[in-house]
Amino acid sequence: MPTVELDEETVERLEQLRVEDESYDEIVTELINIYEAEELTMFHAGDEY
Repeated sequence: MPTVELDEETVERLEQLRVEDESYDEIVTELINIYEAEELTMFHAGDEY
């Protein structure tokens, strides 16, 4: 698995998103899923004319 280095500001923002004992891995996975869902929605929205 690749190693990712985050600056202090990013870590602080991730801390604000944490729910209870949620790991950083779980937060990042959730953010990626949200991003992919929004990207898919925007992609398909352009198909409707």
